[in-house]
Amino acid sequence: MKNRSVPTDILLPHIVYRDIAAAAAWLSATFGFVEHYRYGEPLSGVQMHLGDAWMMIHGPREWCGSPAVLGAGTQSLTVFVPDVEAQYQRVKAAGGNIVEELTVTVYGERQFGVADLDGHHWLFSQHARDVNPEEWGATIAAG
Repeated sequence: MKNRSVPTDILLPHIVYRDIAAAAAWLSATFGFVEHYRYGEPLSGVQMHLGDAWMMIHGPREWCGSPAVLGAGTQSLTVFVPDVEAQYQRVKAAGGNIVEELTVTVYGERQFGVADLDGHHWLFSQHARDVNPEEWGATIAAG
């Protein structure tokens, strides 16, 4: 299903964690991410994916840190999954910190929110219905 209010495209975020190996293990066990490769000695990065959602994780750098160190969130990441109910049950069973319960949004997504081990905010989402953005109050930019 396509939803005009929430299109999905390709983006490769780079996310900062205090402990890369621990984060990779947690993201695999709790969210179901699969490690593609890791690099560096000592470990300096891991590429992972959950279905078609890919990301890089790495440690703190001079110009960036994790929310656990900064004391505030830096972004919210949305991962589109084919069965959001199953993902919710997986995360809940693994002890994930659910910060937004499973619900259907005004813009047509069935989703829930989780804070990970370093405080990053994640949304897991599935298109529930196609919604024209103007139906819920958005203004379409002239294009």
